Amino acid sequence: MLSWWKSGVLDPQGPVGAAERLILLDATAIMLAIVVPVILMTLAVAWWFRSGNARAQHLPDWEYSGPVELVVWSIPALVVMFLGGIAWIGSHDLDPPKRLTGTGKPVEIQVVALDWKWLFIYPEEGVASVNRVVVPVGAPLHFTITSASVMNSFFVPQLGSQIYAMGGMTTELNLRADKPGTYPGVSAQFSGDGFSDMRFELVAMPPQGFDDWLGKTKVGARILDAAGYSRLSRPGTIDQPTTYAAIVPNVFEAIIRNTVK
Repeated sequence: MLSWWKSGVLDPQGPVGAAERLILLDATAIMLAIVVPVILMTLAVAWWFRSGNARAQHLPDWEYSGPVELVVWSIPALVVMFLGGIAWIGSHDLDPPKRLTGTGKPVEIQVVALDWKWLFIYPEEGVASVNRVVVPVGAPLHFTITSASVMNSFFVPQLGSQIYAMGGMTTELNLRADKPGTYPGVSAQFSGDGFSDMRFELVAMPPQGFDDWLGKTKVGARILDAAGYSRLSRPGTIDQPTTYAAIVPNVFEAIIRNTVK
């Protein structure tokens, strides 16, 4: 349980995740303010009107009461207003395409959901990786997400904002990791036999560590060209994350149009 707590939405490591946790806790507190008294009152009424309590008065001819009706309807109305206000404000403040501020240069990352793995392309750096996305701590992260197969869902619980990946189109997501660490990412949409193994990790490093990782990646031998993408896109899982030292120009756009050559 402790391990789950430290790797889920209740242990946020960025501003989006922290704001979403606050919304979750606020909504839970508002609903508990109704649920707990109702449970206690139900138990109290059942105990007071038990068959052995001669002091309990039964009023079968009880009729309409304005004060009771006011309480009965005003409390649910207030709950709806509070929850609706939280959802309204949160949905605008945490709109996935809304850009974030941070330290350092924003990092552009293109994400492709495959059967059953994740491809991450760094268009400005000219490299790519599979099942591991490396980012600098504190930098704004702009993800552009699509699918080369069925609909899927991209989610890093500790950073927040699950969003869908769909073929032939893109969705946008902006996140930020405020602390160094390795954060698990998952596919939150069932997509076939390998769905349970369709996991990835987001590694947040200090800026210098991120630059070192780019340097090491660029001296590798793999190139994400048409042949490399054809092999990668075949249904199946991989045992270890891999990297590509170079990519063909506009490969992400070609994947969206299904015209990788």
